Amino acid sequence: MTVERTVTIVPEAGLHARPASAFVQAVNDHEAEVSAGRPDGDLVQAASMIAVTSLGVGQGDDIKLVADGPDAEAVLDELERILTTPEGELDTDDG
Repeated sequence: MTVERTVTIVPEAGLHARPASAFVQAVNDHEAEVSAGRPDGDLVQAASMIAVTSLGVGQGDDIKLVADGPDAEAVLDELERILTTPEGELDTDDG
């Protein structure tokens, strides 16, 4: 099942540093193939930190997320939570 969602980025740094790390970790923790990109642009593999940060999306930008697999809905819910939470409030499990 393929699920698609467009989310507006809230963290001030955009999809860089901690939010990008949490984003990639969430993708890798779920059983789904996930792609991300600007709504009018090409999609990249969301499991790659380099690919995700290369999108250059910042606060207030929209990002398109496409997931396919058993956890497609769950991974998009988690990614949306990460992208809509201010960086200072982002809960990451670094342990």
